[in-house]
Amino acid sequence: MEFTLLIVIIVLALIFDYINGFHDAANAIATIVATKVLSPFQAVVWAAFFNFLAYWVFGFGVADTVAKTAHTMEINLVVILSGVIAAIIWNLFTWWQGIPSSSSHTLIGGFAGAAIAHAIAVHGFEGYTIVEEGKNVTRHWYNIVSWYKAGKDGGMPTGVTIIIAFIVLAPLLGALVSYLISIWLLNASKKSIYPKIFTCLLMIATVWFVESQLKYYSEIEKPRFDSVFWSVVFESHNIKWFIVAFIVLSISTFCLIFSSLSHSQSDSWLRKMQLLSSASFSLGHGGNDSQKVMGIIAAAVAVYIHTSGVAQATLPDWLDVVLPEGDSSGKMPGWIPLACYTAIAAGTLSGGWKIVKTMGSKITKVTSFEGVAAETAGALTLYFTEHLKIPVSTTHTITGSIIGVGLTKRISAVRWGITVSLIWAWVLTIPVSALLAGLIYYVVSIFI
Repeated sequence: MEFTLLIVIIVLALIFDYINGFHDAANAIATIVATKVLSPFQAVVWAAFFNFLAYWVFGFGVADTVAKTAHTMEINLVVILSGVIAAIIWNLFTWWQGIPSSSSHTLIGGFAGAAIAHAIAVHGFEGYTIVEEGKNVTRHWYNIVSWYKAGKDGGMPTGVTIIIAFIVLAPLLGALVSYLISIWLLNASKKSIYPKIFTCLLMIATVWFVESQLKYYSEIEKPRFDSVFWSVVFESHNIKWFIVAFIVLSISTFCLIFSSLSHSQSDSWLRKMQLLSSASFSLGHGGNDSQKVMGIIAAAVAVYIHTSGVAQATLPDWLDVVLPEGDSSGKMPGWIPLACYTAIAAGTLSGGWKIVKTMGSKITKVTSFEGVAAETAGALTLYFTEHLKIPVSTTHTITGSIIGVGLTKRISAVRWGITVSLIWAWVLTIPVSALLAGLIYYVVSIFI
């Protein structure tokens, strides 16, 4: 029974990943469709390809954060099943209504809500005692969720509280970055030496920063090649930073020649650059969102081992999942990330045209100029948050970025009525998903 439940969870998690793909397809393609750089069909193929390509770029930091939303030693598989079902229902509902809500927060809210319902069902509202690191610790129903955990060696803290904070911070960060990129591009279009000096300094700073982030051969745990050069070039951690450098240096190069181009020439260049910016965002979308499903599958395997009493060593290789702990990097069979990236890419191919309309035209009118700034800002924000292992909403990020470019024209260029409606959807997603998952948990528990 336990094993069957595990398989059902894995299948449903991949279905959620597929739904996530077509629910969030608009995030990556809305601006290139709105500006007619690509047709809708070409755009989804383009986005799906880069969603899948993210398999070779990103690690599993976000997956680990999601897997530890709730304490896996205190829940059962019904908790994870209920969370995934709730996430699927809310995702389909918001897609049907054309609301660009967060698939990420739906999944995390569902997982946390079902875990809380389980804790109340088992322990009630009274305190209970567990053994943690050899010590008796008194816990309460709300402690089953990992709300906050301090970062290691002064690093970024994790937990549901941090994820909730980024409901506000991710769109603000996207808006700020897109606003700054827009101002940079606008000044670069003028025949002045100062924007060019700034651009050259930025190029130097980018090269220095990216070089400081790279892992060299001696730091790579499992080099992919015998060659030192190719192992460094194709290390997934390094690829991400090479892409960041390529994005910034490409825009910088354009900024250096922008003032010498005619209007038609600059528009032609910007339309081509939109292909780069949308590809970059699709990479970030695939890397960020696919990892969340990996985290759910990893959590399900950990719970299965705990509740069934099966020894880790006796598991088949395809289920040999180990969550990172302390200095351990953990382990994940290759089929899990491959299946997750394939599912989200297939979902993106299915499109999501209702949300494309909202993202591409209802928030603010988007031209190629705005498209490049918004998608570039969104991509850089996703890479930054992925580096910090924070599962953020790609929907919130790109919406904030589109608002940021709208603000460079005038405040009234942003249709705030639509924006306020989106914010309500963002705020309600986690609590609604949590409540729905809790109700599903109680219903499913009657039959399982």
